[in-house]
Amino acid sequence: MGVLRHVVFPALRLVVWAVIAAALVWLAFGGGATDLRGSDAAEPSVELTPPETVVARGDVVNTVELEGTVQGDAAAEVRSTGAGEVARVRVDVGDEVEQGAPLVEVTVSEERPDRTETLDDGTTTTVPQAPTTRTEVVRAPADGTVSTLAVLEDQVVSVGDVVAAVSPGTLSVVAPLTQDQQLRLLEPPREAQVTVPGGSAPFACTDVRAGVPEGEDAASGGADAPAADPFADPFAGAGSTPTGAEVTCRVPDDAVAFPGLSATLELTAGSVQDVLVLPVTAVQGLVGTGAVWRVDPATGEAEETPVGLGLTDGTQVEITEGLEEGDPVLEFVPGSDELAEDPFAVESFG
Repeated sequence: MGVLRHVVFPALRLVVWAVIAAALVWLAFGGGATDLRGSDAAEPSVELTPPETVVARGDVVNTVELEGTVQGDAAAEVRSTGAGEVARVRVDVGDEVEQGAPLVEVTVSEERPDRTETLDDGTTTTVPQAPTTRTEVVRAPADGTVSTLAVLEDQVVSVGDVVAAVSPGTLSVVAPLTQDQQLRLLEPPREAQVTVPGGSAPFACTDVRAGVPEGEDAASGGADAPAADPFADPFAGAGSTPTGAEVTCRVPDDAVAFPGLSATLELTAGSVQDVLVLPVTAVQGLVGTGAVWRVDPATGEAEETPVGLGLTDGTQVEITEGLEEGDPVLEFVPGSDELAEDPFAVESFG
């Protein structure tokens, strides 16, 4: 027993551990990979099928919601219509005036040509003529409140000089437009529904206008456009970027609002019922014309197909021509769902 315990058993343990170590080395260096796969073993494969959708019928209501602010309407500048001296200022800052009310009187001098006289001896002489004067009255262009007086009595002014400003005392709601919103409001409605958070009930805002404010460049996003955000997502869609264009509408006189308040505008620029529709993800382009990838039921192949487009609500778009109800198309435009390459991503190895 002493020989078995002290000689045989230790020797067997060494042999077993040696066999295990050899097997691990063999597996680690690919010895088992060949046998596990085998020369005739098939590689596993996964076949991905792009998701499809079908042309259906539905209703489309083109409602765009914008976030804006209440602003006081700009004062109208009043310019001198004559060149001369200010004879009289008829108003003070803060006075309420009506359209056509006199604001400033300007004395305008007009030179007269010299007069030729014949003397008793038959000779002629030139007699200078005194200039004539007249009063030019500068009047208010609209109803409002005098907000600025830019001249004093006896001051010399020229034609076109600003002499005063009249504030209309009215308010407007102004909201910036992104590219997507501007394309959906090519024909904005005449009226918008406005909600002032914490204020009165929603009210109708009239005289809706859309475009780039005068004196600003749409390409640069406007003179007062904010600087680019260095922390913004570089892969965000361009459709959500402000364009410099804006929507404005006039606040009614009986609405409770003040300059500086935030406001939400809701504009409905058209609606259609029971028309052919597709998800916007399936259509390349959303204004006028576009393209979809129609799937051939027989072969399963997708082919690019031009289509006519109508209204969109941002989720689905009206198909006016090019497809029939029930036609299968790819749910996503090929390549549109591929993520942009992230320059900060860490490459995976292995």
